Amino acid sequence: MFGVDRLILIRPAGLYAVLSSFNRSTASMNHLRSISRAILALGALSVFPVCGLAEQSAGGQGSGLHFAVALPASLPSDSVTGRVFLFVARSGDVEPRFQTQNVSIFGVDIHGSKAGDAAVIDASVPGFPEHTLGDLPAGDYWVQALLNVYTEFHRSDGHVIWAHMDQWDGQNFKMSPGNIFSEPQKVHLDPHATAEERIVLSKINPPYDPPVDTDWVKHVKIESKLLTQFWGRPMYIGATVLLPKGFDSNPGAHYPTIYLQGHFSLGAPFSFDPSPEKPGGKTWAELRKAWIASHPREWAKGHLNMPEPPQNARPNAQNDGALPCVEGGHAFYESWVSDDFPRMIAVTFQHPTPFFDDSYAINSANCGPYGDAIMKELIPYLESHFRSIPKPYARVLAGGSTGGWETLALQIYHPEFFGGAWSFYPDPVDFHRYYGVDLYNDENAFANRSGRTFAGVADMLKGFGQVGTVTGMEDGPLQWWDYTPPGPDGTPLPVWDLSTGKIDHAVVKFMIEHNYDLRDYLERNWTRIGPQLVQKLHVFVGDDDDGYENLAVYLFEDYLENTQNPYYDGSFTYGRPLKGHGWMPITSAELVRTMAKFIADHAPPDAPTRDWLESNRVPAVDHPNRVGN
Repeated sequence: MFGVDRLILIRPAGLYAVLSSFNRSTASMNHLRSISRAILALGALSVFPVCGLAEQSAGGQGSGLHFAVALPASLPSDSVTGRVFLFVARSGDVEPRFQTQNVSIFGVDIHGSKAGDAAVIDASVPGFPEHTLGDLPAGDYWVQALLNVYTEFHRSDGHVIWAHMDQWDGQNFKMSPGNIFSEPQKVHLDPHATAEERIVLSKINPPYDPPVDTDWVKHVKIESKLLTQFWGRPMYIGATVLLPKGFDSNPGAHYPTIYLQGHFSLGAPFSFDPSPEKPGGKTWAELRKAWIASHPREWAKGHLNMPEPPQNARPNAQNDGALPCVEGGHAFYESWVSDDFPRMIAVTFQHPTPFFDDSYAINSANCGPYGDAIMKELIPYLESHFRSIPKPYARVLAGGSTGGWETLALQIYHPEFFGGAWSFYPDPVDFHRYYGVDLYNDENAFANRSGRTFAGVADMLKGFGQVGTVTGMEDGPLQWWDYTPPGPDGTPLPVWDLSTGKIDHAVVKFMIEHNYDLRDYLERNWTRIGPQLVQKLHVFVGDDDDGYENLAVYLFEDYLENTQNPYYDGSFTYGRPLKGHGWMPITSAELVRTMAKFIADHAPPDAPTRDWLESNRVPAVDHPNRVGN
């Protein structure tokens, strides 16, 4: 698609944050720079097949301004394959690779390079936000280079590909152990001059220190036999487990489990943090409390039009990879250990792939059987080691964005296994509104046809095309490698051509047939699975979601509200006015109380509720209309 490289765009970990910073009304360079900042902040990687590697070039011939990025004099192995990144920053206060503003990035692949070889980055190498080095204005810059090292995989489907083996870091390529980087150096650049700037990759990222278990938080990492068989190398999945108060002192007690879905994180579920809150501005929860005090009448009526601060005005808010903890991690800790709080187990999953920081928790032609690995290997391990109640009513799900989609998918695919799902701002749940594109009927993702004139959709999607040429990916933030079939060379096929926008309807057909359109799957299977989903589906999204996720949720609700025999009897809650991606209408503690009450209300008469409900009772949340119930 982008010349001989035929590289596959792999979404940087959490790159969906791009959408929350992209202004719908314009496609100015300032907004495209927001995409660059998200990439630089969150990581990037690429993958390519073995076939055709001889055609790939490490940059151009070095005419005009160019950089020669040299490998060190010695390497851990005879040769190295990967992608070389050049960071060009306006400031030297922080290493360029860690900067997220006023920094440009350029990228090129190398294959089988030896110690001392150099990758050339010149005007032929793509960049972002500048298209090439020649677009940089003359001036003084700080530059740094980094090599993202790849591993060769011989998959069980017969394909051989190179990709970055996750080092239990969620594909954080800037810090990933074994990746090689240079010292920052200050240079004067003139794109109109003929000059070579030489950079030597001289340092290697050290191994991570493994996370430390505490009395409250435990870490699990196990080899998946299913994934190891698919990838041809040992592959791992894991979890971070938050234990309830009294877990050790009540060895006979068993507890319900909250399974949180989201991007890779080794942090504690719900950002649980015994350390005192750092001084600073108020959290969203504190600001909301003040608003309620001054607007008691509006709050009593259950109004959702409460003015909420933007996400960047929540200085003490945290995120465990699944959901933002809007009250702050220490405030949640105080709730979790209080005497009247329900005793439950909370779990976040780790399931990074060679393509991304999470697998979408599904079986995939490109990624392998991650869905089976989670359901058949990870959850049974957890429930046998942490005294979970191994019953459907006692397993609930929650997550946001990608985790919101995963939450719904796990509940819908396994209605007999899970007891309820709370999904926040999920990725597209109806492919008639796939980030503003109708995959069923549109021919081109970039065409603002009648009925699809959402300001900025085409420009946003085009911007990802440029991003892909730099990061070595082909689907930007859309995570297609989980959905689409592999091409003849083993790399994931794109849903549409990012240079032209032309939609590949054969790929779309594959996605639908493999049940990735959740609304379509429900419609085709409601008679069979509907009775097991009654009251279990609860969805939350802002009415101005930056990725147009709300548009798919509207159609999802339209279908469910018209279900019969049985009626779904769940809930949809919309953030108004103009709440964006990441909108969280309740605190984490309120969410846990809501789920605990739901579990208690749906538990069988002989359920051991005294193990986990204080005095067999769960206090009500601050406002019942703010959550699904």
